[in-house]
Amino acid sequence: MNTLRTAMLLAAMTALFMGVGFLIGGSGGMMIALVIAAGMNLFSYWNADKMVLSMHHAVEVDERNAPEYFSIVRGLAQRAGLPMPKVYLIDNDQPNAFATGRNPQNAAVAATTGLLRRLSHEEVAAVMAHELAHVQHRDTLTMTIVATLAGAISMLGNFAFFFGGNRDNNNPFGFIGVLVAMIVAPFAAMIVQMAVSRTREYSADRRGAEICGNPLWLASALDKIARGAERIANPDAERNPATAHLFIINPLSGERMDNLFSTHPATENRIAALQAMAREMGGGREAAPSQSGPWGAAAAPQARGEREAPKAGPWGRSPTGPKGPWS
Repeated sequence: MNTLRTAMLLAAMTALFMGVGFLIGGSGGMMIALVIAAGMNLFSYWNADKMVLSMHHAVEVDERNAPEYFSIVRGLAQRAGLPMPKVYLIDNDQPNAFATGRNPQNAAVAATTGLLRRLSHEEVAAVMAHELAHVQHRDTLTMTIVATLAGAISMLGNFAFFFGGNRDNNNPFGFIGVLVAMIVAPFAAMIVQMAVSRTREYSADRRGAEICGNPLWLASALDKIARGAERIANPDAERNPATAHLFIINPLSGERMDNLFSTHPATENRIAALQAMAREMGGGREAAPSQSGPWGAAAAPQARGEREAPKAGPWGRSPTGPKGPWS
């Protein structure tokens, strides 16, 4: 189904490119758009993940410069039966995270410094488990291609404004066609983002909770991330809004509602689903500790008889964290 969905999205994007090209330059513009779309499809398959990581200035880290963060991801990947993904850090105070890559063998996960600072060890583990669930479900190829090509469609709309509707007869619709291209292209980019069904978030939430071992850890993390995203701007995401659907919580300002045009389900609905899952699983455990990171000294691990998280930050002195199901 994921392969079919990706093929359908690529076909839709190609048809959209051709349609806008026709509105701008007639049959000649349509053929040029077809060539561009074919090149973009091929390029996106191999390089879209690199482009997205570059857009957000993500820096690859390892067990030497981010020992605890890297250790969490490694333990979770082993628990999920996945190859170890590349691990990236984004210098951004907004708590958020995303996954990318064309397949599990070429996957990458990225978290912001704000996420590592503001969430507990358990909550970070739950968030990264959610991202690994996207990798396991092979959502990342579709998500990343959509991010890249939706941005390209918006650029095509801008191209129509500056270069469309010239005085020659290549454009059969004249300035009306250019106006349609300018209006339709950005709107179509938004529709394509929504074509990546919001149900994938619920599915990744559920699988992520299974991987990390406690749905309430992810519920607590989602609440913190949503509140942080409302208060803290993400300039890179604002400059590249076509990548918003990649993140675990929408990073854009003014996009918090679970409405027809939202790229994410309402956080309250996701938390309620996770709480229901916790009850199904036996539900007597407490949620992740409420205080912020880095890996905050929590009463919850101690109550469970586990070791307290080290006081060092996510790239701090000790590569070992509290022993949990991700270890």
